[in-house]
Amino acid sequence: MAIYANLYADQGSSFEATINVTGANGTAADLTGYTAAAQARRTYTSPTAFTFNATVAVPSEGAVRISMTDTVTDTMKGRYMYDVEITDSNGIVTRVIEGQYEVAPSITRS
Repeated sequence: MAIYANLYADQGSSFEATINVTGANGTAADLTGYTAAAQARRTYTSPTAFTFNATVAVPSEGAVRISMTDTVTDTMKGRYMYDVEITDSNGIVTRVIEGQYEVAPSITRS
């Protein structure tokens, strides 16, 4: 079962977070050979998705890095739902984290 955590970003700014995946015994999961994917949507059924860049950054430490460019966050504001999934070399998908992704509106514009 995925853990639940809320994330916060500023509209028009780059966003980055690292998720540390652990095994059942609480130690870092070995994610060698895994890939990662992550999206944010207004609702579970929303057809519009905002895709995070998601990578297994340090496989031996269970570190998954997600990021979103300033160009993408500039088109967002308010609350979204997100999740991060990892896929092993056999194609088995596991959701590791989910929650709300809140993008605070920007005041400064160019």
